This record gives sequence, C-alpha cells and structure tokens, in this order.
Amino acid sequence: MKRLLPAPLLSLALAALWLVLARSINPGHLLLALLAGLLLPIAFAPLRPERPRVRRPLTLLRLAAVVCWDSLLSNCQVFTDLLRGRRRPPHSRFVCVPLELREPTALACLCAITTFIPGSLWCEMAPDCAMVIIHVWDAPDEARFIADYKRRYEKPLMEVFE
Repeated sequence: MKRLLPAPLLSLALAALWLVLARSINPGHLLLALLAGLLLPIAFAPLRPERPRVRRPLTLLRLAAVVCWDSLLSNCQVFTDLLRGRRRPPHSRFVCVPLELREPTALACLCAITTFIPGSLWCEMAPDCAMVIIHVWDAPDEARFIADYKRRYEKPLMEVFE
C-alpha cells in the first residue's frame, strides 16, 4: 500500500489543489485530479528526504512558542525603528554564527525560523554546515546575538532532531 500511496496527505492536497485551480468538479477534472494526486507522489518519492525522528515533541512546542514570541517582538522593533527614522539608525550587520547542528531537517527548520523572524535573514551556509551567515536588522552586540541565537533556536532543534 505504501508503494501505491507513499504520501496520502500529499495526494489529497494535490487533488484538492487541482480542483481549486481548475474551478470545476466535472468528471474530466475529477479524473485529472485523481491522476495528479496518485501519480505525482509516486513519481517524486525518490526525491523526498527521509522522515526525521522527533525525539522531544514538547521541546518542539516550546520552540514554536519562542519563535512566535520573538516574531512579535521583532515586528514591533522593526516597526518602531522605521518610525524613528534617522534619529537612531539600527546596527545592521552580517553575523557569522558557528553551528553545531548537522541534521538536514533541523538545519532547514533553523533556516525557516531565521527567515521567518522579521529583521533577520539567512544568507549563506558553509559547505560543511559548520557556519551560517545571517543578516540582522539590529545587533549592537554580535557576541550576545550569537549566544542568544544558539540558545533560543539551535539548542532546542538539536534536542528535538539529534
């Protein structure tokens, strides 16, 4: 069954997306949606990464709460900085953060978290995954930013995925 339907939720989502984009539920579109939902996941199954093992789901929930809170605070900071204008320019900079994290799914989550939070952007990662360059909107103390970043995001991801 797993070979015939490797990703049932993805199949359902693709079929629904087909019908929404077609704006029709006539028999022809239903057949095409069914074919897309069944055949595309089978065709692209070799490209899907292995499923990660989540070791501590409560840590993952705590991390999600931290990311939401940080996003809210960062939105407020960027907004007030933009309102202030030139009175106090932000300390924008590129920061090189050394990474201990090596698991691909955890690295992808760290990238998404970094880019999700306003005022930070994941720019480049070293080929050996040992360092990442992040552009930060306002980081007057680079060492403190690195320590906070590792404590708030990298460490929980290591607990969850490694």
